[in-house]
This record gives sequence, structure tokens and C-alpha cells, in this order.
Amino acid sequence: MDELQSILYGFTVALTWKNLAFAFAGVLLGTLVGVLPGIGPAAAISLLLPSTFHADPISSMIMLCGLYYGTMYGGSTTSILVNIPGEAASIVTCFDGYQMARQGRAGAALGIAAFGSFFAGTISVVGLMFLAPTLASFALKFGSPEYFSLMVMSMTLVTYLSQRSLLKGMMMAALGLILSVVGLDPETAKLRFTYNTLVLRDGLGIVPVVMGLFGVSEVLLNVGIVINREVFQTKIKGLFPNRQDWKDSTMPIVRGSFLGFLLGIIPGLGTIIPTFMSYGLEKRLSKHPEQFGTGRIEGLAGPESCNNAAATGNFVPMLSLGIPANAIMAILLGALTIYGLQPGPLLIKEKPDLFWGVIASMYVGNAMLLVLNLPLIPLWVQILRVPYTILYPLILLFVVIGAYSLNNNVGDVIIMSIFGVVGFAMKKFQFEPAPLVLGLVLGPMLEDNLRRSLLISGGSFSTFFIRPLSAAFLVVSLAILLFPLFRLRSSARSRGA
Repeated sequence: MDELQSILYGFTVALTWKNLAFAFAGVLLGTLVGVLPGIGPAAAISLLLPSTFHADPISSMIMLCGLYYGTMYGGSTTSILVNIPGEAASIVTCFDGYQMARQGRAGAALGIAAFGSFFAGTISVVGLMFLAPTLASFALKFGSPEYFSLMVMSMTLVTYLSQRSLLKGMMMAALGLILSVVGLDPETAKLRFTYNTLVLRDGLGIVPVVMGLFGVSEVLLNVGIVINREVFQTKIKGLFPNRQDWKDSTMPIVRGSFLGFLLGIIPGLGTIIPTFMSYGLEKRLSKHPEQFGTGRIEGLAGPESCNNAAATGNFVPMLSLGIPANAIMAILLGALTIYGLQPGPLLIKEKPDLFWGVIASMYVGNAMLLVLNLPLIPLWVQILRVPYTILYPLILLFVVIGAYSLNNNVGDVIIMSIFGVVGFAMKKFQFEPAPLVLGLVLGPMLEDNLRRSLLISGGSFSTFFIRPLSAAFLVVSLAILLFPLFRLRSSARSRGA
């Protein structure tokens, strides 16, 4: 009952004209980002972040969150019409969505993707509404040792579930932690790793770093790639699926919604792995698995719903525990700290207007996306024809202006440019930026809880092991790190046998 009263309070916040405008801007920009291949939600949020500093935190978070789940909607459009995923989580949508378009059923594919996304988004917001406060009230019992161990486990999970090697993920997480200590020591006020450089005295700002790692690096990575875009010239019609389409899609949408939300809660899984799992599940349950990849609507409905549900599920650990599930959540967590808010369980207690306002805005945003997506499809098709030679210079111009406007400091532009080159090199050599961003964002909180725990325990590290929850988190972290070694050993034994 408390949740229902709280969500009604959230609607009084979300339904103000100002917040409705910010929600509309977020979902509209998110859909645009999803439609344009090669940008992605992380780059878009990092580019848009400086422009939100002039607004209040509630409106800013509503817009940034809308941009994130709006991207999940928009990514299906290019996957279906052009066979190029607008963002990584829409890769699976290409398998059957594009084949449906080639068969003259692009309208039905776009329609079921929109309706499935709306249903999945609504179901997962209900789950977020009930689960996040429960987790937060449980986490209020945590002390400094539990928080430290939980952050260690979160970083370990994200690093282990990285798409590249575990070793490279650990290297990036360690680099993020090292970068997080640049600047003034919070306890002694001594300078650390500043090398007599004035711009580094306040530390490395999260915004210039993520703008470089995601925004500039994406432009540098794609500027030399020629993308062959074969956009359908025919008129798209029949956007409302017929009775048979609904019959084939209903259960895949339901299964994808619940699977995506449950997997989205787990830090590190993101949205890509759940969509592949949903596609595999639908293929296994189908009476005609051999037809998947030839235009089966189940192969589109399940993963597309899973994609949007997982995106909302990512908010559960971030809003309730202050633990980001992926790089995008790490950027949003960094945004909260920039707004002067303390992420974690106290956020719900201290800023209920922000917490419940953001959740209520997700209901509103999902409805906006359903209304926007179908009528604006002809517009998105026209935008897809914009040459990248025009698009990318405009993005770079916006990035430079955004970085400079943070503090009216050229130093931020330099930091952003350096990390743009670093991010480009990381992607070329297959190093993932997510563990680095996570280390940079969680580093100060990790250090703070570590030092506080040692001060309370008189310098004894046993405090992390004598407390059951803290010990459990550390044991899970150790098991995650040792699991690849056991797997290598067992495979070596099997080869020897």
C-alpha cells in the first residue's frame, strides 16, 4: 500500500508541465539515438549530460532515463529496415525483423516491436516500483564493511561478464580505480597524482572522461567505416499486427518481459546477453525452430521485449543500492553525485520526489514512446539517409561545446580529447570501457568505505570477514575470479585424458 501511495506522489511530480517536457525530450532524443547507428546510449547520455546541469536534478534524471530506455525503442527501427542495429542490444532484432521487412511485413514487425516494448517497459517499471524500495530498506542495515564488499562484488561481476577477456576487464577496472584517486585526498587534503597541474586538483571529472570514452571515440571509430545502408523505399503500412501475429507473439512478449527484468537486475549482464538468451529460449520452445532467422515474428517479439525490460531492470541496483549494472548506469550514478545527491538506499528516504518522480516518469515515457514510435517512422527513415560526413562533425562540435561549458575551462576539453583517443585505442585493441567507468565512479565511495571501516576496526582487515554479509560478498567475488582458473584446469585435464 505504501508503494501505491508513493507512486501516486511520483505522478504528481512527473505530470508537471516541466517534467513532461523533459520526459518528452528524453524519449524523443533516445529514439533518435537508437535510430542512428554508431552512437549508442552511453555516448548519447555522456554528450547530453553537460546540458542538464542548468536544470534541477529531478527533471535532468527524468530526461536522461528517458533517453536510455528510448534508445531501446529506437534501435529496433534500423534493425528491421536497414539490417544495422541502432545499438548493441538490437543485434538480435536483425535476425527475423529484417527478413520480415524483406517479405513486405516491415509494418507488422515495427508494430509488434513497439507494442512489445511498451508492455515489457510497463511490466518492468511495476517490478522496479516494488523491488527497489524493498532492497533499499534491506540495504539500510549495511555498514561500511558491507558497502565496501558489495562494491567489490559489483566491480568483479561487471568485469567477469565483460564481452572481452577477464584479464583485460580487470586491467580496466584497476585503471579506473587509479584514476579515481587523482586530486585532493578527502581525509588529509594532500594532492595526489596531480603533477603540479591545476586542472587535476579537483580530480578527473566523470563527464569529460565519459564524453571522451564513449562520444569522441565512437566518432573516431566510425569515421573511417563505410556503412552500406539499404533503406526501404516502399511505403510502410500495416503497422498494427493482425490476429495471428498477436497469437504468435503474446507469450514471447510475456516471457521476454519477465526474463529481461530478472536478468537486468544482475550487475554486469547489461541488455545484450538477455536478448540472446530470450531468442534462444523462443527458438527452443518453438514448434518450428528451423524457421528462425527467416522472418518468424516470435524471434522478434521476445528479444525486443526482453531488451526493454532489461533496460528498466538495470535501474533496480542503481537506485536502491547505488551499484551500477553497466556503464550507462555508472554514468547516471555519476550524474547523481554531480547533482550533489548520495546514491544508494538513503536516496529513497532523503529524496522521495526524485526517486518516485523518475519511476512515475517511466510509465509516462513508455506511453509517449508508443504514441511517438509508429507515426514518426517515416521521419526516422528520412533521418537514416543523412550522410555521416554531415552528422559526425556536428556531434564533435556539440561535444567540444558541452565539455567547455562544464566549468568554462579548456582543461576539460583537453581531458575529453585525451580520453577520446584512449577510448578509440581501447576499442581497437578490444578493451571494454565499462569496467574503467565503473572503477572511476565507484572509486571514491570504495575508498571512503574502506578507510571508514579500518578506522572503526582500529586498522584490522578482519572486520570485512567477521561480518556475515560482508564476508559473503567477498566470497562471491573470490569465486567469480577463481572460476575461470578452475574451468581452464578442468579443460586441461579433459584434454590430457
